[in-house]
Amino acid sequence: MAISDVQLKGSWYTVFDGSGKKIKDIAASSVGDLCGIGSDFIVFVKGSWYSTYDETGRKIKDAAVSSLGDFRNASGSTIIFKKGSWIGTYDKNFKKLSERAG
Repeated sequence: MAISDVQLKGSWYTVFDGSGKKIKDIAASSVGDLCGIGSDFIVFVKGSWYSTYDETGRKIKDAAVSSLGDFRNASGSTIIFKKGSWIGTYDKNFKKLSERAG
C-alpha cells in the first residue's frame, strides 16, 4: 500500500494512503522524529538510531546514525544520507545501493 502523507497530530503520527484515507496512528514517543517518507516506508530518528517502518507501523530495520550520517531525503524506494563528503543511497532495509562524492 502506498503512503502519501504522515502528519503529527498531538503525540501521534497519522499515516495516510494515496486516496487520503487514514491507515494507522503511530505513537510519536515510540518512534521518535519523522525524517521522511518513501512510497511504502517511513523514516524516523530516535536518539542515535534511524528506523524504517511500514504503513502499519511495523518496524522494518534500524541503523546507527553514526554509520549513515545526516538524513537528506526519502523518495520512492530510496533514502539518501550524507556522511562527510559522501552521498549514500540506501533502500528501506538500509542496504547501500550506491555512493558518490558529494
